[in-house]
Amino acid sequence: QVQFVESGGGSAQAGGSLRLSCAGSGRTFSTYNMGWFRQAPGKEREFVAAISWGDSSTVYADSVKGRFTISRDNAKNTMYLQMNSLKPEDTAVYYCNRNTNSDLRRPLYTYWGQGTQVTVSS
Repeated sequence: QVQFVESGGGSAQAGGSLRLSCAGSGRTFSTYNMGWFRQAPGKEREFVAAISWGDSSTVYADSVKGRFTISRDNAKNTMYLQMNSLKPEDTAVYYCNRNTNSDLRRPLYTYWGQGTQVTVSS
């Protein structure tokens, strides 16, 4: 079973930056569409950003567009999320998952890793 491990979270001031990493197991990571999701306290998990496996096309939630950048390094089986101009409302636990082929915004697996906490203070 494919597993993903998120890292890179922490605390930042509003306007600051953080870079998250998602390391995947398995030899076929390069063929996966991948995505980032987040869950704030008391809220449902929501889509943040996704990147396709073929041409690395990307899609973002409106709330992060222009501030976050998703990328991947298939040689390292790793996906990244560069988060700039952070806002307090970005505070959440961030998760990664393999995404579906039919909808780049939808997670494929129903199981999730432990995630990485991001806390942004004003």
